[in-house]
Amino acid sequence: MNVLLLGSGGREHALAWKLAQSPLLAKLYAAPGNPGIAQHAECVDIALNDHRAIIDFCIRHSIGFVVIGPEAPLVGGLGDNLRTMGVGVFGPNKAAAQLEGSKGFTKDLCAREKIPTAGYVRVESRDGGLAALQDFDLPVVVKADGLAAGKGVTVAMTHEEAEEAIRAIFAVSGGSAVIEEFLEGEEASLFVLTDGTTLLPFGSAQDHKRVGDGDTGPNTGGMGAYSPARVLTPALEREAIDTIVRPTVEALARMGAPYSGILYAGLMLTRTGPKLIEYNARFGDPECQVLMLRYEGDLLELMLATAKGELAGRSDPVFSADTALTVVMAANGYPGTPETGGAIRGIDAAEATGAKIFHAGTRLEGDTLVASGGRVLAVTARGNSVRTAQATAYRGVDALDFATGFCRRDIGWREVEREGAAPA
Repeated sequence: MNVLLLGSGGREHALAWKLAQSPLLAKLYAAPGNPGIAQHAECVDIALNDHRAIIDFCIRHSIGFVVIGPEAPLVGGLGDNLRTMGVGVFGPNKAAAQLEGSKGFTKDLCAREKIPTAGYVRVESRDGGLAALQDFDLPVVVKADGLAAGKGVTVAMTHEEAEEAIRAIFAVSGGSAVIEEFLEGEEASLFVLTDGTTLLPFGSAQDHKRVGDGDTGPNTGGMGAYSPARVLTPALEREAIDTIVRPTVEALARMGAPYSGILYAGLMLTRTGPKLIEYNARFGDPECQVLMLRYEGDLLELMLATAKGELAGRSDPVFSADTALTVVMAANGYPGTPETGGAIRGIDAAEATGAKIFHAGTRLEGDTLVASGGRVLAVTARGNSVRTAQATAYRGVDALDFATGFCRRDIGWREVEREGAAPA
């Protein structure tokens, strides 16, 4: 089967690496791809918002299946258009992708279905938002309603900070926001495959959103992650599926918008149980990198079964008992304006340490690999403990020659502390 993978980030490199291992694969294409993805796929220059060009490519190259990596094409209805043309798709249709595309849609669904989440209010104007802030204690969470690449959330510690976030959202025409109560607890990410009826858990992870060591500085798209998130115990995972994920999938089915693909639930583990922070309609980045390093099955076969509605009766996916940990190398200036064009050397030396390097924001200038975005590389490793995986990943980081890049040096710190506190 010929497969087209859409996207150009570290998530898509990890998916390409795993898809290329499937015996069902005849040829893998990627649009637009990156130099790392090009090791596994033929990259083609097609814009992800050009649905007609994507469909034309599928017809001309006998593409039997399309894997949509990023969220914007899903929210834009690419899945609908491909399915209309008879092309198999991994990823939800537009109506179901609203779970990520509109935070207000998701919060309203949670309210109707009594799904545990933070108290909230939707606001459609700057003045309305400023007035609604008075009903919330500090800290308070302010979220842009639409897609924001992981950076549309402000956890405001003061009224002034919250008001500034509201003004920034409504400075853009058509702005809309959700104001939420602040949830206390530890965050974890739960991934669940569903064909609209059957649910299969697909691992857990914990990421690091803040740019600086010790979880300081502004939010980013993610500076690193590890899997599994052992703080999400089997009992808590079952509770989250039963009280959050399953009611969501069932509600969408009743609405005539069945969800097909991977559903990523960002959870807060509170004293009263898991609560939903938000949904993503695709694999996380950099969570996908650690999940793919641990997954031991045929990814393409599992994705096809999901798309065909054939998950019923299947065993849960099998993952290595090892921990996988990834460290994101970002370009100086990120998450503001990143310094692009910096040369990157030492990929082979880094992988010789035992790490796997997934490309995110890279391009080739002649024979030189250079940075082309904010998050540039994901240095990923496995080990029989978080501490071991962390050590291998940082050996890979230290073997790289990327003078205009930086990373956090404490990815996995919570679990490392817990391992250190565990009895011998």
